[in-house]
Amino acid sequence: MKIQMICVGKIKEAYLRELIDHYTKIIRKKYDFEIIELPDEKTPDNASEKEEAKIKEIEGQRILDKIPEGSFVIPLCIEGTPYSTEQFQKKWNQWNKESINNITFIIGGSLGLSPKVISKGKLKLSFSKMTFPHQLMRLILIEQLSYL
Repeated sequence: MKIQMICVGKIKEAYLRELIDHYTKIIRKKYDFEIIELPDEKTPDNASEKEEAKIKEIEGQRILDKIPEGSFVIPLCIEGTPYSTEQFQKKWNQWNKESINNITFIIGGSLGLSPKVISKGKLKLSFSKMTFPHQLMRLILIEQLSYL
C-alpha cells in the first residue's frame, strides 16, 4: 500500500521534525510512505473572509494538483468523522480487504481546506472538534499511522 500525506506548510521546529522523522521510519518499514509539503500562502493580518477564501482556493489547487489519480482521499477537517485508534485500525483493515492500495491524507494550512479539497474526500477525518496547528496535526496523524 502507498500512503501519502499532502501538507500545506513546512515544519520549522526541530523537535517536531525529529518526531515526524522517527515515526516516518516506523511507517516505511511497512508501507510506501511519502510526505508532500506544499507552500502556504501568506495571510495578511486582519484578512477579510474574501481574502481567506482566495488563499484557501490557491492552496487547495496546489493540493488537488498533487492527488494521484484513483487515490482514496482523506482530508483532515473539523467537520469530519472522529475515530478512536481502535476504530481507525478497523477501518484500515477494511480498506486492506477491499484492496485500496493508494491512500492520500490531506492537511491544510492555517486557514483549513478549500471546499473543493474537502469534497474530494472519500472519508473526512477529524481528530477533535478543537482546532490544532497544522504542524501538530501532521505529527498526530503520523503517530497514529505508525501503529497500523
